[in-house]
Amino acid sequence: ELTLLTNSRKRILKTPSRPCGASRAMTLAALAIGGALLLASGGFRAQIEAPRRRAALSGASRVPCTATKRDYDPAEWSEEPPQRIGHGFDIHRMTPKGDPEGGGPVVVGGVVFEDFELRIVAHSDGDVAYHSIVDAIFGALTLPDIGAFFPDTDPRWKGAPSDVFMDEAWKQMDARGYRIGNLDVTLIAEAPRMIVNDHPKSEPGKPFDHKLGMVENIASLLGCPPNRVNVKARTHEKVDAVGEKRAISCHVVAILERKP
Repeated sequence: ELTLLTNSRKRILKTPSRPCGASRAMTLAALAIGGALLLASGGFRAQIEAPRRRAALSGASRVPCTATKRDYDPAEWSEEPPQRIGHGFDIHRMTPKGDPEGGGPVVVGGVVFEDFELRIVAHSDGDVAYHSIVDAIFGALTLPDIGAFFPDTDPRWKGAPSDVFMDEAWKQMDARGYRIGNLDVTLIAEAPRMIVNDHPKSEPGKPFDHKLGMVENIASLLGCPPNRVNVKARTHEKVDAVGEKRAISCHVVAILERKP
C-alpha cells in the first residue's frame, strides 16, 4: 500500500504484492502521473488562495487594485466617432384577458395583436421591440435608459403609445448628428406567433409574416430605409416565463453612423 496525504485527505493506493514486468511499469507510471497531478492541483490552489490569505492577514476586505489610471487629452476626443453601437433589452409580463393587472393588447413593433388571448402588463403600451430600440439608441449615445426619460411613475405615460418614445430617440440621435446605420431586432416569444398560416391577410398558399409590418413601422419612425432594419423572432423552447407564455422579451443591437 502507498499512502498519499492531500489537503488533509488520506488516500491509500493498493498495489500488487509482487508486481512484475509490464504490470509493475504501468503501476509506477500511474503513481507518477497521479502524484504530479496532485502536486499541480495543490500548487494551483495555493496560487488562488494566497492573495486571500494575505488580504485576511492584513485586515483588508479585498485585494487592492494596482491598475494604472491613465489620463487622456480631451482635444483628441472632441469629435464624435463615425459610428456608435448600442444594445437594448426589454421584457414584459402577459396575463389573460380579464385580469385586472393586464392592460391593453400585446403590441410588438407597432403591430397590434388584438385577437391574441393575452394582455400586456406595462405602464405604457408595453411594446418590447420599440422599448429595446429606444434603449439601444440611448445606449449608443451614452444617454440614460428609457426609464429615466419616461419613468413609469409619471401618469403622462400611462397607456402611452411607444411611438412617442421612438420619436424622442430619433430626436436625440438627430441632434447629435447621427442616423441609423442598421438595427438588428431579436424577438423572443412563445406567443403570439410572428408567422401565421391562416391569417385573414395571408396570400393564397403563403403565410402572413407580422415581422414585415414591424420593419416598415420601425424604418418610418426612425427615418431610414427598411433595408437598414432586421427583425428576427424565436421561441424560448418552453423555458421560464417567456417559454410558458407569461412574458415576451426582445434584444436589439443598433449601429448609428454619422450623417454625411
